[in-house]
Formats: sequence, structure tokens, C-alpha cells
Amino acid sequence: MTKRVAIVTGAGSGVGRAAALALLDAGYAVGLAGRRQAPLEETAALAKAGTPLVVPTDVTDPQAVAALFATVAQTHGRLDVLFNNAGGGLQSTDFGDVTYEQWQKVIAVNLNGMFLCANAAYRMMRTQLPRGGRIINNGSISAHTPRPGSAPYTTSKHAITGLTKSIGLDGRAFDIVSCQIDIGNAATPLTERMANGVIQPNGTTIAEPTMDPKNVGDMIVLMANMSLDANIQFVTVIASKMPYLGRG
Repeated sequence: MTKRVAIVTGAGSGVGRAAALALLDAGYAVGLAGRRQAPLEETAALAKAGTPLVVPTDVTDPQAVAALFATVAQTHGRLDVLFNNAGGGLQSTDFGDVTYEQWQKVIAVNLNGMFLCANAAYRMMRTQLPRGGRIINNGSISAHTPRPGSAPYTTSKHAITGLTKSIGLDGRAFDIVSCQIDIGNAATPLTERMANGVIQPNGTTIAEPTMDPKNVGDMIVLMANMSLDANIQFVTVIASKMPYLGRG
């Protein structure tokens, strides 16, 4: 095969945009998924190679997710890579002050949305010819170690680790490979607040270093280009001077 096809969720900004552009630069046809069309169009316009396909999608909506994968199937005939990236969180909130509505909102995107996209990708990869493909889940370093006041987000990301392992185990029979990238402090709109200080486990607030999200995009391409008999099961990409190693 000369044409390889990927889907990136949350492709309108940040890590998703960086990954989508890196895959496009590597010659992939990429389905760009996200809630808002305008940012997706901006990502497509930044592409210097590849074949972008803009598909506005709310990953919490099963029908919208089904339409996304049907559109990619109709346009390109197959799917080789899913970067299951769309997600979000809350401002730091003491666990006792988290409302059920806030909990549901985070879980709907970070867990239910990632299930819906991974499930749709799996079913497509299981039946296509040649069969198989790679599902890359965005886990976050919160899949390992929480920040203060992050219970909904941290819980969802710990769950993604279990999802990644389960997909990888079930997928062996169909040449479907599952892996996870855990990202810390990529310079995106979501991390701009870090320049003003982030609360630490000891109660202090400090500014935290960030890194260019292109580093994440390059890693996604490396993982995507591996043959299906090999896998980077888990990889952590962080700003080298962030205080992650000293958390707690």
C-alpha cells in the first residue's frame, strides 16, 4: 500500500493539530475531527503535504462518531491509524467540591468519547483488507501521577491505560495494535495558564516549563510508521524541566 490513512480527534488545536500536521507531512491522508469546523479548516490550511479531510465531530455523540468513520471509509477505503486525542478537564478543584455534572462532563469526553472512537476504529480495522491497524490513545502523565484537584481528569486517564491494554489484547487476533502516549506540558492553549503558576502538591504555586508540541507530533509519526508486528506500548513525552519527577 502506498496510501496510509489516519484519523486525529481534537485536531483543531494543540497536540491534536501538531499530530495531524506531522502525519500529513509524512504523507498520510488524515481525517481531522473536532467539535468546531473553523479550527479544523485552519489545521488543514497549514498542511504542506498529505490529504486532509475535515469532519466536524462531537466525540461524545455516538452518531457523530459513526458518521466520522463512515466518511473516512467512503473517502479512503480503510484506516491505518487512530490518534485518539480529544479530551478536556476542569480547573483545579478540591475533590469535595467536584459536582456530579462536572464529573460527567469530563468522563463523557475523556473516557466515553475515547471508547466510542477506539471502538469504531477497531471494528473498521477488524474487517478491512488488509486487516489491522494502530490505535494510539492520549493518556497524559495524569495516567500515572495526579495533580492536586484533578480527580475527574486523573480518573479518566487512569481508565485509558486499562482501555489501551484491553484493546491491545483483544486486537491481537486481528492485527490491531494499541498503544498510549502520555504527554506532559506541551505548549498549547490548554497550558497557557502554566506561565502564571500551577498549584503543586505542597500547596505552593509555580510557573512550569512547557515544550513544543511538535515533539509529540514527531512521536506520533514514529509510532504510526511502525510495522504491526512491533509496538511502543507506552511512551511518556514531557517538558524536560517540568516538576513531574518530583511530584508528591
